[in-house]
Amino acid sequence: MTSRTLQICLAAIFLFLGAWCLLAPGMVVRVTFRPELATATEQARFLMGCFGAQAVLCGTIIATSRFTPTTFLIFGLVGSVPFFAFNIWFWLIEPVLNTWMLLDLAGNIGIFATGLWGWRLARREHLAAPA
Repeated sequence: MTSRTLQICLAAIFLFLGAWCLLAPGMVVRVTFRPELATATEQARFLMGCFGAQAVLCGTIIATSRFTPTTFLIFGLVGSVPFFAFNIWFWLIEPVLNTWMLLDLAGNIGIFATGLWGWRLARREHLAAPA
């Protein structure tokens, strides 16, 4: 496994979930929100589509950039920890989302793990590279 392969895996998380939100925003609303809140209004579809477009943009940037060890570490932490708080808040404290939203939590765990693993691999590759 190389850090570049992990970077592509990280991009795939954003591209897959973002494309789902962008291309099928009503489905995402109906599938991930609690039944009493799962009305795919125009506003809800619009906001979900915006969220998806941003995720696709982020995934594209991840796929086409060159990550350093620091990039992996910062992205793994900053790219996941705030979203863990989001998941906890809107799933447990103020329940808006249903258990299907655990897909998002799985994606955030993937971002966190890929960031830490990529940091370790990229650091090792950086140290092994000829000067």
